[in-house]
Amino acid sequence: MKTRCRFLILLLLTLVAFGLSFAARGQARVTKERFGDTLDGKGVDIYTLTNSHGVEARIINYGGIVTSLKVPDRNGKLDDVVLGFDNLDAYLKGRTYLGAIIGRYGNRIAKGRFTLNGVEYKLAVNNGENHLHGGIKGFDKVVWNARVLKVPNGAALELTYLSKDGEEGYPGNLSVKVIYTLTNANELKVDYSATTDKDTVVNLTQHSYFNLAGQGNGDILNHRLFINAARFTPTDAGSIPTGELRRVRGTPFDFTRPTAIGARINQDYDQLKLGKGYDHNFVLNGRMGTLRQAARVYEPTTGRMMEVWTTEPGMQFYTGNFLDGTLTGKDGKVYQQRYGFCLETQHYPDSPNQPSFPTAVLRKGARYHTTTTFRFSTSKSEPPADRGPQAGSPLGVVDAGG
Repeated sequence: MKTRCRFLILLLLTLVAFGLSFAARGQARVTKERFGDTLDGKGVDIYTLTNSHGVEARIINYGGIVTSLKVPDRNGKLDDVVLGFDNLDAYLKGRTYLGAIIGRYGNRIAKGRFTLNGVEYKLAVNNGENHLHGGIKGFDKVVWNARVLKVPNGAALELTYLSKDGEEGYPGNLSVKVIYTLTNANELKVDYSATTDKDTVVNLTQHSYFNLAGQGNGDILNHRLFINAARFTPTDAGSIPTGELRRVRGTPFDFTRPTAIGARINQDYDQLKLGKGYDHNFVLNGRMGTLRQAARVYEPTTGRMMEVWTTEPGMQFYTGNFLDGTLTGKDGKVYQQRYGFCLETQHYPDSPNQPSFPTAVLRKGARYHTTTTFRFSTSKSEPPADRGPQAGSPLGVVDAGG
């Protein structure tokens, strides 16, 4: 009788322990640790977002940087699929925008100036004669206020920052909010919003470098890419759009059918020579403001797949052309040329100076809001090319170029 009682007690304790362990694994959560201090003594924290499947995103409140993103391969093995560093000092010295929130204006503004309401504004120049990614001290180089949010379908972190009137030359006090949500559907959702007390321009984006084979595990040239765009914006030698919306058909920029990133990257084509590879804005099909698929990337050796969905009109596709082996990233891995790719959803580069482009002006009293979602899944083989209306999208594929 005593032996039976002991057995039942042991069984009950085992079941309780198993249940608690299962509950812990199945519950989305956020933890916080100190990551370091900036040169002026501001504390920087790292937040680890974990969903119910164990997928994990690590984000610091310096630059809103995604330092790590661990997602499963087709066998369930988690690996980190974004480039980054192990410590804050490396981010403070970095000039590659790895994983950061970009603003006030992502991408370039020609000659660092634009005119709004009859007033010419002169911005900080930090890319030849042009203004790039918000200037010398853009949103990627500031400490944001952070707050953990409770959400029903995952784990979330809210970041806020007040960009003061005149910062890097921009008009208006801009109140910015970015919410990262790691959903239980294995999505990293980024919601951007902003308001201003004076008419200004704004274009926020996220600058993660992805490698679906795992960060530092070789180049990304065999990743297969689909981009939902019939046109792109060619640039001059300074990477400023010429104003043309060029059809991708018949060019190395045609990713309307899944194609290896490296298949045509070294072709004798003017735009590839200017950018030393792909570093161009694609004019996304569908209606701006409507969440729709912008891209899909498949990595054949791991089976990992990433879809990009956005409300933005454009997306910059960049193939890490200027990574040159001088950066040592996480786990001591050296980042060589084309070891990562970026898919930066956005308004078009230099929109403040190009009236034919969708406007990037935010008026006093209005609210800026965009959403971009990175969806992760796996597949044994590459899905077929998209045809007709996209599953889950409120719109079919529309040639935005007319």
